[in-house]
Amino acid sequence: MATDATQARVVSVHVGQASGLMVGGRRVLTAIRKTMHHGPTEVKPLGLIGDEQVDLSYHGGLDQAIYAYPVEHLAFWTAQRAQHAPSLFEAAVEPGMVGENLAISGLLETEVYVGDTLQVGADVVLRVTRYREPCSKFNAVMGYPQAAKTMIQNAFTGFYLRVITPGYVCAGDVITLNPGPRSLCIADMARGKWAKHAND
Repeated sequence: MATDATQARVVSVHVGQASGLMVGGRRVLTAIRKTMHHGPTEVKPLGLIGDEQVDLSYHGGLDQAIYAYPVEHLAFWTAQRAQHAPSLFEAAVEPGMVGENLAISGLLETEVYVGDTLQVGADVVLRVTRYREPCSKFNAVMGYPQAAKTMIQNAFTGFYLRVITPGYVCAGDVITLNPGPRSLCIADMARGKWAKHAND
């Protein structure tokens, strides 16, 4: 049975093209920087039309076609950047800056489980596959080298989605969560990764 998702919505939709970013003293190609796409955006099996994926070891493919991130965490990242890189960043972290395709509200990592499906709007169906494992490019965007570690440690990772039913998504679309097996939530999946590394 679908859960009551009257509070879960798409806040904004974002796509990005590959461009250069300085990471650890060298320039690398990345599409982590997304821009807002206004109006309906087409969803295909490998992601949103207009969105480029560069490093397929971290992003992309059928199981990581779309990346969703809760806007509830953005204030946290704004505070982190102000604390760790005050001379570099003054502006708030806004939707799209974490590299997400779907900025969402009303669904946190503690509430979403691997295998759950999300109906977005009238016809798009997406399946939750895993948490986002941040790379050095996320550190560069946040302005401090421990940002990826902070993301995993706090389980503020967002989650990847597989496209089950293509269609169109748009800001304001209601998200209805249909529970799957409910054996592992995204937050616990991320915390398990953190615990493993902490013990290495």
